[in-house]
Order: sequence, then structure tokens, then C-alpha cells
Amino acid sequence: MKLAVFTAYLESLAPLVYQEDYDNAGLIVGSPEQEVTQALLSLDCTEAVVDEAIATGCQVIISHHPIVFKGLKKFNGKTYVERVVEKAIRSRIAIYAIHTNLDNIMEGVNQRICDTLGLKNCRILLPKHNLLKKLVTFVPGSHADAVRDALFAAGAGNIGNYSETSFNTEGKGTFKGNEVTNPYVGEPGSRHQENEVRIETVYPANLESKILMALVLTHPYEEVAYDLFPLTNQHQQVGAGMIGELEIPQNEESFLFHVKDKMRTHVIRHTALTGKHVKRVAVCGGAGGFLLKHAISAGADVFITADYKYHEFFDAEGKIVIADIGHFESEQFTAQLLYEIIRKKFPIFAVRLTEVNTNPVKYFI
Repeated sequence: MKLAVFTAYLESLAPLVYQEDYDNAGLIVGSPEQEVTQALLSLDCTEAVVDEAIATGCQVIISHHPIVFKGLKKFNGKTYVERVVEKAIRSRIAIYAIHTNLDNIMEGVNQRICDTLGLKNCRILLPKHNLLKKLVTFVPGSHADAVRDALFAAGAGNIGNYSETSFNTEGKGTFKGNEVTNPYVGEPGSRHQENEVRIETVYPANLESKILMALVLTHPYEEVAYDLFPLTNQHQQVGAGMIGELEIPQNEESFLFHVKDKMRTHVIRHTALTGKHVKRVAVCGGAGGFLLKHAISAGADVFITADYKYHEFFDAEGKIVIADIGHFESEQFTAQLLYEIIRKKFPIFAVRLTEVNTNPVKYFI
């Protein structure tokens, strides 16, 4: 298939607008029109991973971390980033990154951590704002059901665990078409009054064009009347980190052994134990220190993340146990997550998990 078809599906699940401002997710090397038959999945894109793609005949590398975060001004092969990009271009291998946009969705990286640890009743720890909008439209009563169905099918009306949500009020609409109109009801040049339904529903802003297309195609009027309103509400299905609960509380030491085993980490750097049992656990793959106050406010007993600096550990202040399990370790199951996502949609498309361990951190044990 064309690479654009492949990446469009990934972006339908983890839209690029969900990535953080500093990020560089998306197609980094390659053309959307490039034909691909096989993909290589990896946490990082290194020279060894590109060599593996060449050796196995993969035309695209899907990595979690973008190989390029900032603009490259020179291509002299002096850094591994320059060498990776140069080699990929020469070998006609595309590189696609799906990073914080995959972190920030409900079924993304943090949900996989929660599943691995056996956490239940999981929710986003810090939901994002300003990603939702409201559509208000006015439809003749005879077509209200059809328009609502089309809007819901296009992705409108989802609030948390509820779908097909809308608010509907009945009223009188008036309009008068000029001499060039061909109104669905009424006559040109005469004011017409019609029993209409005002339909209100919310939708993710990134689906706006799709939803408006569904509205126009199902609405019977020549000129479709609608209003769009930006919302500052939290998007409960999109955001940073997650929090969940253990079915059976554990003491802190037993829980850390559990984390060490399930997350396959050599060592856990943690703050002083509080002596409490662990019931509620917050997680964030990668560097999640910015979420500490939210984990504490949510009542988490332990916060599992990575990349904590020495002085940042003091911020626990005996209220929570910070457990730094390592950046690679916290995200190591991401490639498997992508494998399952892709195979479900494209069961006959060849997908490989890298055999390269890209973790740059080694442990002297």
C-alpha cells in the first residue's frame, strides 16, 4: 500500500494534534506516495535499526521516539542523527514517529503500562484542554434522526464512556430564498416557517472537516445553518499519564518487586517508603516528573515514571513514593503495542519487531 494509507490509520488513532508542542511526531523521512510492503517497529531509530530494515527488506521504520527533534542545519555525518537520516534517504527507507500523540491517548503507552502492572479503573491523569468543539445545527424534524446518525458515525457525540450524546430542542425556523434558490421546502421569494430541531453535539476539533461533510451530505437544505463553538472543557480521553488501582492492595516493598518483575527493569530508583499499603498507582512512560503534583492530588500511593533528577526526588515530601524505572524500561512495550494495532487493521501486512536493543543506558551489576 501507499505509505499515506498506513500512516493515516495510525493518525486516526493518535492524531498529530495530540502531540506535545516540543515533539516531532509524523513522517520524518520519506514520501507519503511511497509504496510499502513491510514495516519495522522500534522504540528508537538508530543506525543499527536502519541496517536491520535494509537487511530485512522493510521500507518503513515506525519508531516511538522521533530521530529528529530540532531542525538539522548540516548533513556531515558527525552525529548519529545525521547518519541515520542520511542512510535512510540513501536506502529509500521512510521513518515515521508516533510519540507523545501515542502517549496521550487512552489505549496508548500508559495504558499498556497499567495493563502490564494489572491496574484497573484506569483514567487519564492530566486531561488536555481546548481539543473539543460544539456543533449546533438546525434540521427539519423529518431529517433529525438521519443527521444525528451521520454526525455520530463521523465521530461526534462522544463524552467519556458515553457515545451518541446530543441535546435537542424543537422550534420554528424561518427563511426566504431569492430568485435563484431551489429550497427543499417553501417557495423562492416568500418567507417560509418550518418546524425544526436544534441539535447540539460535541466533537474532537481534529474531526471537524469530516463531521461538517457528514452534516452537509445528510442535511436536506441548500444552505445548511450551523454554528461552531470552541470549548475549554477537558478531553477525558486525551492527556498525559494515567492512574489506576490494584485489585488487592500490596505493601510498598512487595509492589516494587512486582514492578521490577513486570516492567523488566534492572533497578528502581525510589524515594523513601511511607509505610502505607499501595492501592492507587499513577504512571507515565518516559519523563513524567511534571505530573507529580497531579499524581499526589489524585491520591496515588506510588508514581511510576522515569528520568528523575536528584533534587526532584525531594518533591515527594513523604506524600507519595516516586519510582523511577528508567526511560527505556517504561516504554519498552510500545513496539509490541504498535504491532498489535497494525496487525488488527492490516492482518496481511508484514510487520517486524526490531531485534536491536536500542537502550543507550547500561547497568553495571
